[in-house]
Amino acid sequence: MANYVASIGMEVHAELATRSKMFCRCPVAFGGEPNTRVCPVCLGLPGSLPVPNRQAIEMVIRTALALNCKIAMHSVFHRKNYFYPDLPKGYQVSQYGETNPLGYHGWLELANGKRIGIRRVHLEEDTGKLMHLPNGGAGVDYNRAGVPLMEIVTDFPPDITNEEEAKDYLVELRQILVWLGVCDGKMEEGSLRCEPNISIRPEGTETLGTKSELKNLNSFRSVQLGVQFEIRRQAATLDAGGTLLQETRGWNEANESSYAMRIKETENDYRYFPDPDLIPMVFDDAYIEGLRNAMPELPLAKSQRYQRDFGLSIKDAERLLQDRETAEFFEEAVAMKGDPKGICNLMISEFAKQLNEAGLSPRQSNISPAHLVQLANLLASDTINSKVGKEVFAEAFKSGAMPDAIVDERSLRQIDDHGPIVESVKAVLAANAEVVERYRGGQTGVAGFLVGQVMKMGQGRFNPQLVQQLVREELERT
Repeated sequence: MANYVASIGMEVHAELATRSKMFCRCPVAFGGEPNTRVCPVCLGLPGSLPVPNRQAIEMVIRTALALNCKIAMHSVFHRKNYFYPDLPKGYQVSQYGETNPLGYHGWLELANGKRIGIRRVHLEEDTGKLMHLPNGGAGVDYNRAGVPLMEIVTDFPPDITNEEEAKDYLVELRQILVWLGVCDGKMEEGSLRCEPNISIRPEGTETLGTKSELKNLNSFRSVQLGVQFEIRRQAATLDAGGTLLQETRGWNEANESSYAMRIKETENDYRYFPDPDLIPMVFDDAYIEGLRNAMPELPLAKSQRYQRDFGLSIKDAERLLQDRETAEFFEEAVAMKGDPKGICNLMISEFAKQLNEAGLSPRQSNISPAHLVQLANLLASDTINSKVGKEVFAEAFKSGAMPDAIVDERSLRQIDDHGPIVESVKAVLAANAEVVERYRGGQTGVAGFLVGQVMKMGQGRFNPQLVQQLVREELERT
């Protein structure tokens, strides 16, 4: 069995978060009654003329800048000709050429420092959606036809060599798109779709093998498993003396396997030519620099800053950077002189848990950055312990009351006075003579039970470290 090297190119389609379609003013939304968000333009009716969506163009340029691309100062739309039922015009408005797309020759850096080359970032329109009807027939919903669609294509030859890198690339790219606000990233709704192109070649050779394209994968897991399966399938075919075909393949999620759909078209089959109904797009340096200067700090740079300035781990920084709102919430709390690590711990534990259960975002909840600062300070100063901290946070999340007020109203401040703690320790040991005898017999682990009983007597307000110390001392004394 030969050893093979994989080469994986990635084509990612992202529906842009505009309110209207690419060349008409029909609204953009997910779902809804079929064929209710259509007009003569997006249906391709004779005599209708397209008008480009300026916001969509700016979104693509901003993405290209975030991906370190060169910007085409003169760019045109092309017609990509193919004939499927979900394409009402018989062609798709897209962009073609090496340096004509709005962005080209860029790169994306993975968390491990590896750079994945970006060949192009271009703008096109989405197709309709084929549907299987209850009566066994088929239909097509054109609500999605004409929705602004951005395609991001990696370099050739590809830099990605395995399924882990393919998944990591998609994770990083999705985060950037969501961060910029150009795509909602909802893969389950088809807003973000990935089409890996996989080929293998014998180790030690340079010529790329015959590629297959996996169509419309809509989860990180599918990308990872799909690439892994295709590498195995292609290797098994070659080892058996078979011939690989350049084809488009579907992905069966249930069986975790791919299946042939059609022989893949070549560029010549699409007969690209400039769209005569759309004038060229021309930009000047001032316009591009204005978009560049308005760019937010991107997730990778922000993660590195969190680690450097706040002492956070890579894992904690990444959890804070799952979305832009969470990161902004964290930074507002830190700006109020809150302890970064304390704020981070609250956000990735109790806050994340409560938000997930309630189905809310940080801004939709009763918690403000000031709540986090106050609670983190109460915990850091040992005014309350972690158990009480959870109770206080739950109450604040429910009512919006400030942590200080909750602690005072419910008399929850931690007790550090030896007197009442020692009395409780003696009472617990007296009531649990059998457990004490087991401790004296060498079963030192039972001390944890006794500590818990003392904490219970103190209603969670005793200093846990002091309770542990005093229980040990009293056990040794007895």
